[in-house]
Amino acid sequence: AALPISLRPGAAALLTSLEAAGVPFALVSASPRSVVDAVVAGALAGVDFAFTLSADDTVRTKPHPDPYRAAAERFAADPAACVAVEDSPDGTASADAAGCAVLVVPSLLPVAPGRGRTFARSLEEVDLGVLTDCLRRPNPEIQGPKPA
Repeated sequence: AALPISLRPGAAALLTSLEAAGVPFALVSASPRSVVDAVVAGALAGVDFAFTLSADDTVRTKPHPDPYRAAAERFAADPAACVAVEDSPDGTASADAAGCAVLVVPSLLPVAPGRGRTFARSLEEVDLGVLTDCLRRPNPEIQGPKPA
């Protein structure tokens, strides 16, 4: 069954732009498989995830690095070549520990600054260029996409 949740502003546009650019992406969640599947069937219906990972798919979940290490492995990618988009301290810690660059869009709990972390106020400020910049040179804060 689908869960009645709404996407954060800018999420749908970002996912659509990644799909259009042929950039593979996955959903890495600390929620149980049943919740992940319900969200994917609901608010994320039609989004072309390469795969989804839930708390049930690794021995340890966030804040441990296992979920993001498993995701990078499934992509056959070096974690350092991956950008995790996170909204929580545990998720950010997980991605950091796995070696991923992290774009933090804080939600309910504040996330501390750290090496390899870039911060955005909203996903509406994020595009493929911003994600690419996260891999090149993490910044403490972005002001939104640069005009074309």
